[in-house]
Amino acid sequence: MRIIKIPVGPFEVNCYIVVDEESNRCFLIDPGDEPEKIIKAIEEHHLIPTRVINTHNHIDHARHLYEIKQHFKIPFYIHEADLPLLEALKEQALFFGLNCSSVPEVDGFLEDGEEFEFGNQSVKILHTPGHSPGSVSVYLDGHVFVGDVLFKGSIGRTDLYGGNYNVLLESIKNKLLTLPEATVVHAGHGEDTTIGDEKRNNPFLRTM
Repeated sequence: MRIIKIPVGPFEVNCYIVVDEESNRCFLIDPGDEPEKIIKAIEEHHLIPTRVINTHNHIDHARHLYEIKQHFKIPFYIHEADLPLLEALKEQALFFGLNCSSVPEVDGFLEDGEEFEFGNQSVKILHTPGHSPGSVSVYLDGHVFVGDVLFKGSIGRTDLYGGNYNVLLESIKNKLLTLPEATVVHAGHGEDTTIGDEKRNNPFLRTM
């Protein structure tokens, strides 16, 4: 497995391309902005995209996702609790003084605990609400993609639509901190960390 990280857009969202090196098949996590940059990376590496998963649907994670879906003709998955956020994409953009593309059609809803096969690995979906109602984390083979739920030394904000501080902490405690400490945490913004490092050093988690 190989992971390609591409920061995109004015909020520098980390788009992740997860690659099965045997087949060159890949899936995309949060390809929310600068679609031309993402498309170029996929084509330069001769990859075959199979699906898009959004960890949540704030404007920075979904602003120009429509172009990605249309270009590659691949299915797009979110948690159903975040559908209102996606449907309000234009309103979100106006709030930040931005433009956005059309709202992409959702091809299926993710559920907590569901799994799908990717190469010789199993990918598991973890519902981790708190930053948004439908925030999910994507776990496979010692890696977890957490969107804006957890950051190196910090946690996601909870002052946007559907945010809830106590729910966020419960998600982190029950769904993320239970993963092996060596698990690499790939956040929606900024640098990677590990579950063990956050257990020991994150000031928001010291009482857990």
